[in-house]
Amino acid sequence: MAMHAHEAGGPPSVIVVMGVSGSGKSTAAGLLAERLGWEMQEGDDLHPRANVEKMAAGHPLTDEDRWPWLSLIADWIDVHLAEGTGGVITCSALKRRYRDVLARPGVAFAHIAGTRDVVSGRIGGREGHFMPASLLASQYEALEPLQPDENGVVIDANQPPQAEVDEIVAALFGSGR
Repeated sequence: MAMHAHEAGGPPSVIVVMGVSGSGKSTAAGLLAERLGWEMQEGDDLHPRANVEKMAAGHPLTDEDRWPWLSLIADWIDVHLAEGTGGVITCSALKRRYRDVLARPGVAFAHIAGTRDVVSGRIGGREGHFMPASLLASQYEALEPLQPDENGVVIDANQPPQAEVDEIVAALFGSGR
């Protein structure tokens, strides 16, 4: 069931689908963007090559590694807000300070939250992604849940992706979409 963390002045123009690697962010974001008729951006595609290589080698990113990546995601958000075009972007956004870089009026977070068992099963079944399952524990250690003053919703990952999208839309837009 969706938990609405905070509503900040109406429906969002940009939704950041967040969570640990393997939680189903990309699947949910793609379905959400399709449902809303918005552009979707895979946040992982904005990582600098050095970040991808570091994670592929089994090393977690440091905050210093993440700042340039988060800046690119923030730029993408700003373009969509300035142009008035809706957008859905994926980003782990595990820590509050990362979300603070992305948060602004018109932005909401949709946290796809799953247990380690559910997520590790998903990571084990996917192919062609640079993020190894060995880094999942570090992601859970870094994860800071959405706070009551953050505009967002927490969605249970242990359900079909379409049900996740239904919950995100109901929580952020009401039942009219």
